[in-house]
Amino acid sequence: MEPAEPRSNFSLAGAGSVLIGTTAAVIAVAAAIGWAAGATDWGFLVGAILGIPAGIALTIVRYGNVR
Repeated sequence: MEPAEPRSNFSLAGAGSVLIGTTAAVIAVAAAIGWAAGATDWGFLVGAILGIPAGIALTIVRYGNVR
């Protein structure tokens, strides 16, 4: 009998949660900064532009080595 390979702890729901949560958090922070500066719409836009790559990067950091 061959030894069993270690089980992967990869979870699509977990990866999606990290992606969506990070993106939403960056959008919320940027929108708050935009609101304080008087330009909420620009805050949302900048948050979306920065949040999507940040979410992807954090997901890769968290689940990048999982096989």
